[in-house]
Amino acid sequence: MKLIAIMTAALLVADAAAAGCVGSEAFQSCWDDAGNSYTVSRYGNTTQLEGRNARTGSHWSQESQTIGNTTYHQGRSADGGNWNMMQQSIGGSTFYSGRDSDGNAFSGSCGPFGCD
Repeated sequence: MKLIAIMTAALLVADAAAAGCVGSEAFQSCWDDAGNSYTVSRYGNTTQLEGRNARTGSHWSQESQTIGNTTYHQGRSADGGNWNMMQQSIGGSTFYSGRDSDGNAFSGSCGPFGCD
């Protein structure tokens, strides 16, 4: 679940104009009403995200690198645990696997008819 929360936060940054962002495609600073602030850096095939919450003092990070049809994600959750995930797109499906911030392995796939 923590990984899903981190991934959701990363997706929200991509559409964070509703919350508030300044900057360029290469570097953005974003914030939201929940007290979260994010910096997003994009260069080449790599995206780095650093986030913190001013209300709770928590912080987290994520780095993603795409090589061909595969994206590698790694990061540190707000509770200090490291996590990683690999996503591979084949045809109309995406396959993923990794370890959450508690060290638990997970895997699955998503296709045109949903995810398992």
